[in-house]
Amino acid sequence: MSGMRRAQPRAHGAGALASSPWVVVATGVLVMVVLLIVALASYRSRGPAFEARPADPLPTYSLPGSGATNPARVAANLPEPVVPGLTPRRTDTPPVEVPVVVVPPSAGDDVPAPPAGGVGSPPDEPGVEQPRPTTPAPPPPAAPPSSPVTGRFSVRDSWNNQAFIGEVLLYNRDRVSRPWTVRLVPPPGSRLVTSWVEGAPQGTPRMSGGVFTYTSGVNVGPGASVPLRFHFENTGGSIRPSRCTVDGVPCSGL
Repeated sequence: MSGMRRAQPRAHGAGALASSPWVVVATGVLVMVVLLIVALASYRSRGPAFEARPADPLPTYSLPGSGATNPARVAANLPEPVVPGLTPRRTDTPPVEVPVVVVPPSAGDDVPAPPAGGVGSPPDEPGVEQPRPTTPAPPPPAAPPSSPVTGRFSVRDSWNNQAFIGEVLLYNRDRVSRPWTVRLVPPPGSRLVTSWVEGAPQGTPRMSGGVFTYTSGVNVGPGASVPLRFHFENTGGSIRPSRCTVDGVPCSGL
């Protein structure tokens, strides 16, 4: 019949598969499951072959002159790897201690004795002044006792101030007899002519270094007096001595 349409034939094969979406999804899921099973079976079949492998041992080197090689000793002698940013270890030779030889002091050396108790004074520190022991000053010499024999100077005679006869009158204030010594410094350039003691035994005169010294030949009695006289010339216009003493005590009358 020309007026009637012919029924379309149904699609077969790939076209039918494409026209059904659930078939495509099911096929993809099936393929993924199969791949997962294959991968799991492959991982289990390998076993411990893929476990962590231990680190390779350090290389060992044979040292000359040694029969056996100790790997630990050789590895310890190898230089350590340099790590960036770190300072390598120093390889300086350790300091060598020099023995100190103590020489005992000889018999002639002065060795200070250790202080009592075995404790010595600490050494002086640099820049710090240590107190030093001070030696006490010696006491001043005692003044000589005043002689009981005194003297008084006077001029007995003179010649144009170029020569004169002087006298030192000695007087003993003590209660016992006393010896005496007179020292007199005449004008410069003077020459001693003679000296004597009036009315008493003579003593010993001496002129040395411009100083006239007279030592008594007999003691002066207690409360007694004795005149000592002397003759000088070439006095250069002066008739008085510059100094006169009796037993170290200055004479009066100068």
